Amino acid sequence: MTVIAEGYNAFETAKQPTGTVKYLPDPQSVMAIIRSGKLAEHILLVRGGTTTFLAPALTMGAIGIITMSGAPESHLGILSREFQTPCVMTAHLINSESRYVPGETPDSHFEEIIKHLDGKTVTLDCSDPEIGRVLLSDE
Repeated sequence: MTVIAEGYNAFETAKQPTGTVKYLPDPQSVMAIIRSGKLAEHILLVRGGTTTFLAPALTMGAIGIITMSGAPESHLGILSREFQTPCVMTAHLINSESRYVPGETPDSHFEEIIKHLDGKTVTLDCSDPEIGRVLLSDE
């Protein structure tokens, strides 16, 4: 497996969930994945750490989260610890110079991450106390 992205680790855990990345841009997409019965097959990708609409997915058994902004102290960081769901926050692509900067990050930064992760099979490695890693499965 190859590290494709890194970010802040919300909490240290030996869990290493594997699933297909599913970008969830809005509450309707969260409800749709819950209703599909396939929530446990996906690593959930959201734009921010304050994305409160993801909370129902956590209560229903989400296996992993990737955020494109936010810190472990944010809403999703706290919820991920509470539900023991591995979470990589403010993820950036290893092969890109683009990094999230609050108030300055263009939409192209987020679009690039979505393009490279959505639909891919990945494993989250949150075993390091500070750095969370997104590993691309060798297909």
